[in-house]
Amino acid sequence: MTGTTSKARPDRRTAILDAAEEQFAKHGYDGVTLRTIARRAGVDLALPNYYFGPKRDLFDAVLVRRAEIMNQLRLNQLDECLKDTGQSPTVDAIIRAYLGPLLTGDHVQEEGWKNYYALIAYVNNSPEWGGVLMTQFFDPLVDRFMDAFRLALPGMEDRDLYWAYHCLSGVLTLTFAQTGRIDHLSGGLCRSSDLTDAYEHMVKFTTAGFEAFRQKSRTRPE
Repeated sequence: MTGTTSKARPDRRTAILDAAEEQFAKHGYDGVTLRTIARRAGVDLALPNYYFGPKRDLFDAVLVRRAEIMNQLRLNQLDECLKDTGQSPTVDAIIRAYLGPLLTGDHVQEEGWKNYYALIAYVNNSPEWGGVLMTQFFDPLVDRFMDAFRLALPGMEDRDLYWAYHCLSGVLTLTFAQTGRIDHLSGGLCRSSDLTDAYEHMVKFTTAGFEAFRQKSRTRPE
């Protein structure tokens, strides 16, 4: 024993996923090759294809790995919210269940999660990928949350409900990207890397937006 410790290296499959996640987040799907991923992962060129198949299948594997974790955490929190409130959940509680597991906690400072969030921002803003991949990996989760919003907002038209969700999803995507734009605009008062601060402001803002549509429904002529 030398008195020093070394961090265990990830297994080759995990190393490939980590490298692919980083490269796809930085350069997009078309800007990355399996050769580059293999080099970043420190593995033989043949191994990404051996473990995952062609590049598109590796891309999907990268997305699903953390999507399963994210979705389960949010569903667990939503279940807790509904258990506590029954048929009368608040909009605030639902939005906190949707955003909280993503934007709060020690994991948000980990490089892997930062890369993944940047990748989700890229996918969700891409006409080529957004409709297909976000539907594939996230629509069942979104459907559960939409049903919860219907409990919290009885009488609200689905058209208004989906536009309100669209705004919620949009602000989350921009927050995931952490571009630094708000840092510049605010003169440093706000930091795009401060996801906890972003979370609290997003909850208040988007809750008010959903509630505004409820008021619209209440005041609509019969």
